Amino acid sequence: MNEYNLLVGLIGVGAGFAVAYWIKDRLSSDKIRAAEDSAARIVEDAGRRAETLLKEAKLEAKDKLFKMKSEFDAETRDTRAELKKEERRLIQKEENLDRKIEQIDRKEREMARQEKKLAKKEADIEQAQLRYGEMLEEQKSQLERISGLTADQAKELLIRAIENDARYEGAKLIKRIENEAKEEADKRSKMILATAIQRYAGDFVAERTVSVVQLPNDEMKGRIIGREGRNIRALEASTGIDLIIDDTPEAVILSGFNPVRREVARLSLMRLISDGRIHPARIEDVVKKVTQEVDVVIKEAGEQAAFDLGVHGIHVELIKFIGRLKFRTSYAQNVLQHSVEVGFLAGIMAAELGLNQKLAKRMGLLHDIGKAIDHEVEGPHAVIGSKLAKKYGESNKVVQAIAAHHEDQPPASVYDFLVQAADSLSGARPGARKELLENYIKRLEDLEKIANSFKGVANSYAIQAGREMRVMVESEVVSDEETILMSKDIAKKIEESLTFPGQIKVMVIRETRAVEFANK
Repeated sequence: MNEYNLLVGLIGVGAGFAVAYWIKDRLSSDKIRAAEDSAARIVEDAGRRAETLLKEAKLEAKDKLFKMKSEFDAETRDTRAELKKEERRLIQKEENLDRKIEQIDRKEREMARQEKKLAKKEADIEQAQLRYGEMLEEQKSQLERISGLTADQAKELLIRAIENDARYEGAKLIKRIENEAKEEADKRSKMILATAIQRYAGDFVAERTVSVVQLPNDEMKGRIIGREGRNIRALEASTGIDLIIDDTPEAVILSGFNPVRREVARLSLMRLISDGRIHPARIEDVVKKVTQEVDVVIKEAGEQAAFDLGVHGIHVELIKFIGRLKFRTSYAQNVLQHSVEVGFLAGIMAAELGLNQKLAKRMGLLHDIGKAIDHEVEGPHAVIGSKLAKKYGESNKVVQAIAAHHEDQPPASVYDFLVQAADSLSGARPGARKELLENYIKRLEDLEKIANSFKGVANSYAIQAGREMRVMVESEVVSDEETILMSKDIAKKIEESLTFPGQIKVMVIRETRAVEFANK
């Protein structure tokens, strides 16, 4: 039974498989037919689409070809038009070139004709030059026979005549220009200088530095020298000044280049003489105290000078250098007093000209600051002073004015000329400076000797204490116009040959005298 059931089950299973396979096969056949139908439809649709796409592609290609042809035709038309224009231009250029070639040919033919003419003219000119040369030589020979001079001598005479004429005309021109310039300049400058002099009230007595100490008696010389010279050695070592004790009765001479040390030595010696106690320890003590007192005096003198001029902001070291000028002299004129005077004069003139009055006063006060140390530093005092002012912070204008007040540097502004004028005015006023008699006489002789060295000078006179030269010339040798040139030449030679304070006026005088005698 079980086997039967198993068999039936197996048969049932087998029948199920067979039915399932048949159903599967049937389904597969249906699907295949459906797929084939679908594929046929797809192929058919694809064919139709391909035909459609092909037609569209052909149409699009035709459109593109048409557009390209249209563009090509348009470009071809434009190109042809450009080519035609270029062709027309080339034709025009060719025609122009032909015309120019014709013109050049005509010009070449014309130039050939001109060259022939020029060649003929050159030949004629050469022949004419030969004839002229022969004529000139003949005339030159005749002139040399007539005048008795050679060609070189005649040229030299002609050159001299032309040179004299040129100098004459130049002198006339210089005279006219100077007269025109001086008409206004003299009035203005004289007014400014007169105003400055009137407004400044300075002393007319020159101050001299004392280098001789008077003694109460000759016995004091021995006390000053001391045992075996110890006192005088102590004095010289402490002050740096040489003491000269000679046969001069009741006097001791102090010798030294430093004016401050000389003043310290003078005061110390006077104090020792009045005190009576003279020995090395006392000498050192007195010199030390006097040095401190002189330092105070120097600073006070510098401050007072700056205060009197109304100049502020000067470095304290410069103030001390200004004060040291109190013990410095130039041609027996006190340099500090001179500097203050220059400051006042420069300020007054600056005010008259509408310039900075305080700046001009500052320049005038500091212009001789180099003299405070010129015995210690080599070089002109103007250059030394400019470096000193620059070191202590003075402005470039002040430094330049100091350096230029004696022409050690060329003046660069109107202030430089103001300081020069004020310096000359202060040194040239009556009584400001003194000179030794021998130097004074020698300077006068040198001035007259320089003037007499010029051709045509009859006499020369140095007057106004050597401040003015009057030169008398021969009217037959020197003309009116040449007197101007001579005055300039004499002044220039004086500047180059002599050293002098201030300025010297040179006046050349020419006069014509007619003398006749009445006889009976």
